[in-house]
Amino acid sequence: MRRLSHDDCGLASALNVIGGKWKAAILWEVHLGPRRFSDLRRALPGVSEKVLAQQLREMEADGIVARRDHQEVPPRVEYAVTDHGLSLNEAVTVMSEWGKRHEAWRAAQGPRAA
Repeated sequence: MRRLSHDDCGLASALNVIGGKWKAAILWEVHLGPRRFSDLRRALPGVSEKVLAQQLREMEADGIVARRDHQEVPPRVEYAVTDHGLSLNEAVTVMSEWGKRHEAWRAAQGPRAA
């Protein structure tokens, strides 16, 4: 994913962390509780293993999710939201609510003139 350049208002920084097709959905899933990689794959139909692994690595690097290796046989790794990630989830929830209002507004506008 292409990273946005620095900005003074912080929006580019926030979008760099949450940008990407799957990051908001991943954040929601781990917000509900710790999830194994296979659980995330089942919960997010359409995501490839490669993309999911990449997005999880980026989110871990940004401090949004934590990876916990249980050191068991067979191997068990879980991903959970961090406190920092919870604060981002609050912002994403506000954006989601705005998106719902925006869709209702657009629907009320009727078809656009061609």
